[in-house]
Amino acid sequence: MLGLRVRAETPGPPVWKGEYDWRKFPPAYAQVQTRIWAFLFFESWSEMPLTDKFGRAITDLRVSVTDRCNFRCVYCRSANPENHMSADDLLSWDEYERLVRILVAMGIRKVRVTGGEPLVREGVEDFIARLKALGVQDLSMTTNAHLLAERCDRLVGAGLGRINISLDSLDRAKFERITRTKSFDKVMAGIDAAQASPLRPVKINAVLVRGVNDDEVEAFAQFARERDLIMRFIEFMPLDADRAWTRDTVVTGAEVHRRISAMWPLVPVVHERSETARKYRFADGRGEIGLISSVSQPFCGFCSRIRLTADGKLRTCLFSKDDHDLKFLLRGGATDREIGDEILAIVAEKEKGHRINEPGFVPPSRTMVFIGG
Repeated sequence: MLGLRVRAETPGPPVWKGEYDWRKFPPAYAQVQTRIWAFLFFESWSEMPLTDKFGRAITDLRVSVTDRCNFRCVYCRSANPENHMSADDLLSWDEYERLVRILVAMGIRKVRVTGGEPLVREGVEDFIARLKALGVQDLSMTTNAHLLAERCDRLVGAGLGRINISLDSLDRAKFERITRTKSFDKVMAGIDAAQASPLRPVKINAVLVRGVNDDEVEAFAQFARERDLIMRFIEFMPLDADRAWTRDTVVTGAEVHRRISAMWPLVPVVHERSETARKYRFADGRGEIGLISSVSQPFCGFCSRIRLTADGKLRTCLFSKDDHDLKFLLRGGATDREIGDEILAIVAEKEKGHRINEPGFVPPSRTMVFIGG
C-alpha cells in the first residue's frame, strides 16, 4: 500500500529539459533526490538490474566528452589535425547529465570521463560536480595530463576521486615521436600535481608497441617504485587510426610480467573479476603494476562496461561494430522511461566478446579517439 500511496501522492519524475539546476542544490540533497526519483521511476525494474543476456551485471560507464585531443598518438589518432566532429554533433552537458542520471538509477556506479582529451572541453570541472551530485559512487578520469597541473585542484574540488594518466615513454625524444607533441614536461608536472593531491596513487597507462617503446618495460616499473604509483601496461589493440596494428606489434602482459618479475618479485593483488587489469605489488617496496591483456588474455567473460561516445552513441563493447544512437532519442522528445527501455534492450544484446582472436575479425570503423578510452 505504501508504494501505491507514494505513486498517488507524489508527482512523477520530470522529463528533465533544463529545469533542474544542480547548482541550486547541495550534493547530499541532489543525491537523495536522485534516489527518490530512481525508486519512483524504476520501481517496476527493481527485479531487472542492468544485465546482458549472458548474465553480466553492467555497473561501469565510460563517458567520452569530446573527440578532440591535443596529442596525436600513433596508436590512437591520425596525424591529420582536422578529423574531428562538429560542435553540433556533440552532446551538451545537460544531455550527458540526463543520460548518466538514468543510468545511475539503473545500477551504474562507476563513471570514467574520457575523450579524446577531456580537459580540452570547457566546463569539464562543472560536469564532474554534476556527476558527483547524481550520486556516482566511483568517479574517475583518463587524461594525457598536458593541462592537468593547473586544473588538478579544481577537479578534486569538483569531486573527482581517481585519475588515469597516459604516458607512453619516459624518454623525451621518444615521447615526442609517439605523441607528436613537445609536452613531456607538462605531462610530468601533471603527474606530480596529481600525486601530491587526494588523487594519489595515480594510475599511469602505457600502451606498449613492439619496436617503439617495448624497451622501457623495466624503466616504467622502476618509475612506479620510485614514485609509489600504479603503472599499467596495456596491450596494443587494433583501434589505431593509421591501421598499423599487427599481432607482431603486441607486447603481451605475460612478457611484461616475466621481465619485471625477473628483476623484482611481484605479489598478486586481489581485484574484482570485472576489472580490466591484473594487479601486482612489489614484494620489497612501494608501487604497483597492472597488466591489461585485452588481446592475449581477454577478460570479456566478466565485462561490466558500456561506453557513451561524444556524439551520443551507446557502445556495448570497445570493438562493437554497431553504435546505438541515444542522441536521436534525447533530441526527439523521448521520455526518460523510453530512453531507459532502449538502454535495457541495447545492453541485453551486449556481445559475448571482442572476437580479436577469432577468424575473420574486423576492427570497428571508429578508432580509439572517436570511441573514448
